[in-house]
Amino acid sequence: MARPRKDQTLDLGQSYDLTAGLIEALTCPAGKAQAFMRDSEGNGLRVRVTATGSKSYVYEAKLDRQTIRRTIGEVRLFTIKEAREKAIDIAKLVKSDKLDPRELERAQYAARAAISEAATVKVQADKLAAVTVGEVWQIYIAERRPHWGDLHLRDHIDKAKAGGLPSGRRGGGKQLTKPGPLAALMPLILKDLDQATIEAWAASEGKTRASSARLAWRLLTVFLTWCAEQPAYAGLVAAKNPAKTKKARESLGKAGTKSDVLQREQLAVWFAAVQQLQNPVIAACLQLMLLTGARPGEVLALRWEDINTQWKGISIKDKVEGTREIPATPYMLHLLAALPRRNEWVFSSNTSASGCLTEPNNPHTRACKAAGLEGLTLHGLRRSFSSLTEWLETPAGVVAQIQGHKPSATAEKHYKVRPLELLRVHHEKIEAWILEQAGIVFEATNSPGALRVVQAA
Repeated sequence: MARPRKDQTLDLGQSYDLTAGLIEALTCPAGKAQAFMRDSEGNGLRVRVTATGSKSYVYEAKLDRQTIRRTIGEVRLFTIKEAREKAIDIAKLVKSDKLDPRELERAQYAARAAISEAATVKVQADKLAAVTVGEVWQIYIAERRPHWGDLHLRDHIDKAKAGGLPSGRRGGGKQLTKPGPLAALMPLILKDLDQATIEAWAASEGKTRASSARLAWRLLTVFLTWCAEQPAYAGLVAAKNPAKTKKARESLGKAGTKSDVLQREQLAVWFAAVQQLQNPVIAACLQLMLLTGARPGEVLALRWEDINTQWKGISIKDKVEGTREIPATPYMLHLLAALPRRNEWVFSSNTSASGCLTEPNNPHTRACKAAGLEGLTLHGLRRSFSSLTEWLETPAGVVAQIQGHKPSATAEKHYKVRPLELLRVHHEKIEAWILEQAGIVFEATNSPGALRVVQAA
């Protein structure tokens, strides 16, 4: 067909020998979304133009009595010769092989996607297979943290610490912290943490720090049970918990019954040694541990908002009931009134990063050594409170409620509800008796913190 003039409207019902000029002159008729100009070479090549002026090469043909189109690409990306060659390649599939290029392209795309997905799955599987105990341990802590108390959380962190940091202890010099019992297991690949590995670990740790290793072993056992319940890690751990073996348990030994306790006749020397400590905050803290029978962590966690001087009560964060109210007895209020109010903590510290006093094990050990009471621990003060109440024949339920023990009988659980004032009657008697045995002269009628004037003889 003769080439039309530049100003002549193209008859799209005809085919043309494609040129750059014709393609440039091609426009979409008004009212239509797209239009096609056919190549005169009969290869199925078309130039499509849209209402927006976008132009591209398209292959068009009949297959099974249906018109199919396959976009080759934008006209600016291909020369006319390249577009014709592409059209011929597609025509071979349609005319000779009776294949729909669109279906072929979808199949190829699906195959590539499947290969890509398989590769991704393999990479993820390889990455998961290489995950370490320490990496999963951190995920475990983050997930279970809302269900744990502060002490349980600290145990998980401390037992897995790598160590090697400055100790930060007063008088510690350049000493570095020791790795936690579980530190040796943290770099291991999780799937390699088998029964033999754990038994070897238990045998090693049981020789040097059996008590700490027993707690670490219990934490590890629960951790591996959790792993077995997670779809992501179930395939990496054995069906039977590898930590639950008789050999590991025997290597770590059994916890002995602790019997460190203050006897009645030892109260005087203990109080005298504690009251001579240079830090009055630590001295008050230790005395409060004995006089309340509370857990060391509960006493250290006290905030000023927990002390109610009006109603003379102390709110203690309890691992059993959440919180419990105990009486603030006269001597306790006397001790508290003398403490500095540096921050929100009752037992504050200028050197601690948190501003709160950490467990005063070392000062207490020194005081006990000076008093000839070596071996008495902070938790031994809690045992001492319970044991000393036997001298007064204080009801066991009263002692348990003050200390935060679970009720041990049906009547205690469901029928006896003791108000704070009833606890106060017993608690003040206990405090007065302990102070009397310690030789401490204290008048409960004095205002908290007030000193009694003593006339010289």
